[in-house]
Amino acid sequence: MWKFIVFIIYAYTIYDVVTSRFANPNDRLIWILIVVLLPFLGTVLWFVMGRNKRL
Repeated sequence: MWKFIVFIIYAYTIYDVVTSRFANPNDRLIWILIVVLLPFLGTVLWFVMGRNKRL
């Protein structure tokens, strides 16, 4: 059950990154790479730092 919850959070993170607007178009690609290559750490970093960087 917890794997399903982790997967939902991970999928939501990717969705949130893809649908966010950024000042620099390369920021989206960088965040997608961070989240995909470092799943747990990338998700934590996105919710701590990344969401503040979007427009």
